[in-house]
Amino acid sequence: MAAAVGVDLYGLPFEISTQEQALKRGYSISPYLTFTERHLITFGGAVIFLIFGLISTFAFARWAKAVLGRFVGVAYGEIIRYVMILIGGAIVLLTTLAMLGFHVSQLLLGGAVTGVLITIAAQQSLSNMFAGMMLHFSQPFLVGDRIRVTSGALSGTIEGTVTELNVTYVRLETDDGRLFLPNSQVLAAAVGPVRGSGAHAAEQAPPEQAQPGPMIPR
Repeated sequence: MAAAVGVDLYGLPFEISTQEQALKRGYSISPYLTFTERHLITFGGAVIFLIFGLISTFAFARWAKAVLGRFVGVAYGEIIRYVMILIGGAIVLLTTLAMLGFHVSQLLLGGAVTGVLITIAAQQSLSNMFAGMMLHFSQPFLVGDRIRVTSGALSGTIEGTVTELNVTYVRLETDDGRLFLPNSQVLAAAVGPVRGSGAHAAEQAPPEQAQPGPMIPR
């Protein structure tokens, strides 16, 4: 914040190099600082703001994940962390460019087009992320369950124990080793528990009935 205030008070955008341009843009003329010195103040303040802004964004996102993860789960906490980093990083970057004198409105227009292209390129990753959210909401299985996943895209049936369910993958420990299944493939597959194993099986197991003791003759 102090860096932004310093740039606003003493800095000057790089595109301004004459007094006429400064007065036309509404900047005051300082008798103590040259245009080069004010450009250096702008550059230094922008760099300082960028560094500390990104550090603060990552630290706050990590703190939010640790706090909210206790209530919504580790996977949702990781999603919240990613979203906060993306939003916070974009705000810090746009503010830095505005401090350097760039026209943010034009950058936002170009950023919208770039965002569409990035979304298309990251379609598979976004699909896995939203599928992971659906798996957490519906909970067809839990960590520790031994499940059977049947899907043509996965080349048949896979059986294993769920050891982790994160934002993008379901990790299974199978007889042939460890497998990472994309969340989108698991959500579209037929999934069922292996009878007599896992947390669901323990919850759904019927209570044992007390066996009658031997008859004692009188």
